[in-house]
Amino acid sequence: MSVRDRGRLVVPPQPQDFPGSPLSRAWRQPLMLGLFLPLQTGGWSQSTLPRGTDWTFAYNLELTRRAEEWGFDIAFGLSQWLPMGGFGGETGYRENFLDPFVSAVALASATRSILLLGTVHVLYGPWHPLHLAKFLATADHISGGRFGANIVTGYAGNEPAMFGMTRPEHDKRYAMADEFAAICEDLWAGADNLTFHGEHWSLEEAYVSPRPAFGRPILVSASGSPAGFSYAAKHSDIVFVSSPAGEDFDTAIAAMPAHVRSVKDAARAEGREVRVVINPTIVTAPTRDAAEARYRAISDHADLESIRNFTGRHAGGDSRSWLEHSARGRAVGGHLHVVGSPADVADKLARLHESGIDGVQITFYDYVPELEFFGQEVLPLLEKAGLRVPREAP
Repeated sequence: MSVRDRGRLVVPPQPQDFPGSPLSRAWRQPLMLGLFLPLQTGGWSQSTLPRGTDWTFAYNLELTRRAEEWGFDIAFGLSQWLPMGGFGGETGYRENFLDPFVSAVALASATRSILLLGTVHVLYGPWHPLHLAKFLATADHISGGRFGANIVTGYAGNEPAMFGMTRPEHDKRYAMADEFAAICEDLWAGADNLTFHGEHWSLEEAYVSPRPAFGRPILVSASGSPAGFSYAAKHSDIVFVSSPAGEDFDTAIAAMPAHVRSVKDAARAEGREVRVVINPTIVTAPTRDAAEARYRAISDHADLESIRNFTGRHAGGDSRSWLEHSARGRAVGGHLHVVGSPADVADKLARLHESGIDGVQITFYDYVPELEFFGQEVLPLLEKAGLRVPREAP
C-alpha cells in the first residue's frame, strides 16, 4: 500500500505520447474535424424552421457513422440537467436529452476510428474518482483507446440543486476538478494500491484494472476562464473554447489569436501541449447568396420564448463563456457562425486555423443533408488547402 498526498500522485503517460494511439492520429491532422451531436431536442439551434434534426440514438448513430466515413476525428454531445419541458417555447428546446456519456460508450462500440467523448459533470452526484477511473478504463478497452471524458463542473445554479447540492464557487469547482482528475490519473498509472486523503475525496487501497491502452483515456474540457484554463493546462488534451467576441465571424476572428494563445501558454507553463477547438455552426449552400438566404431564414424563425428562457438561465449562472453572444444568434447556434459557399467556408476555416485554432467541432441546422453537403463540397477544398490529410472518399 502507498499513501500519497496531492504532490505525490502519479501522472501516467498521455495518449498523444504513443505514436500509434487514436489521439495521435487525430493530432496529426492540421485541422481536426469534430461533429457536435444533437443528442437533445433542437440540437444547437433555437429555430422553428422545418428540418430533420432529431435527438434519438438511431439518428445520432447514423450521423456518427457517416462522419467517420468522411474522416471526421471526433464526435460527442453536451450535457445539461433541465426541468420538465427543457427551455420550452414552440420547439420544446432540449426537452428530450440523451445522456452523452452513456451515448458515447454505445457509439464507441458501433464505430471503428472516430474518437468518442463522454461529457460528465464530475461534481454532481456523488461521483467519486474511483467510479470514473474504472468506467473510463472500461470504455477505453471497448473503444480501442478512442474514448475520452469531457470533464465539466457545471455553471447553472439549478443543476446541483437537482442533486440536493449547493453549487461551489467558480474557481473552487476547478480546484475540486483538479483533485478529481489527478486521482483518476494516479489510478490509471496503476503503480500500486492508492491510499489518498485529499481536501475533497479519500481512497483506501484503491486500484483499477485493466489499465487504459495508451497511458490514460483522452481528457478534454471546455472553459473561458483563467481557472478553467489552469485546469486544462494540467489535465486536458483538447480544450474547447467559445468565441470571446460573439458569433459574428469577422468580429470573432480578430479576438481569437490572443484567446487561443492564453490557453496554449498556460499548458506550456505546465510542460504540456494541448489542442484548442471551437464550435462553429456552418451554414453553406452552392452559392454565397443561397447560404446567406438560408441563414436569414433560420434566424427569422427564431423560437423567441425558448431563447429568452435559455438566456435567463445562462445569465443566472457564472459561466465565463458565451458572454458576448446575442440572443438572436442562439436561433442559429454555435460559438460562431460560418456562412457562405463551400469556398467561403473553407476560407473561413483556414482563417480560424491561422488564428491558432487546431480544430472545429461542427454543428449544423439540418444535420444529415448538411453533413453530406459538407463532406462532398467543403472537405475536398480543405484537403486541397492542406488543412486535412487526404483520405479515401466514402
